[in-house]
Amino acid sequence: MYNFKKFEGRNLRLEDRITITKSNSIGFPQKFYIDNGIKDIKFVVLFWDEGSKAIGIQFTNSETEKNKFSILHSKQGYGGSVVARSFFRSNNIDPKEFHGRYKWEKYDMPEVGEVYVVNLKKKEVA
Repeated sequence: MYNFKKFEGRNLRLEDRITITKSNSIGFPQKFYIDNGIKDIKFVVLFWDEGSKAIGIQFTNSETEKNKFSILHSKQGYGGSVVARSFFRSNNIDPKEFHGRYKWEKYDMPEVGEVYVVNLKKKEVA
């Protein structure tokens, strides 16, 4: 006997990478969003490692965190994103040079906890 399940993922972005957009946003595509339970999270706290050009992303629901960015959740279920213009500007990161999809890794940051790390790579700017 078969146990078929209807495929309903046509035209969905099944991307498990974190995206940096040219418009100062950090995106969490649908697959990453679902696999990591982001729909129940309200905020992110961002960290920057200048030496390795790495962004650390901590997901949190802490209302008391002063330096948090709100996650904009897609009403159509396509994932979420944060507009991080001040983060990019403060750290002299030009999103036009670093835009793209990035593989991530989890890192246990002392005194902070689990963060998702993306190592930025410069793109050729036309």
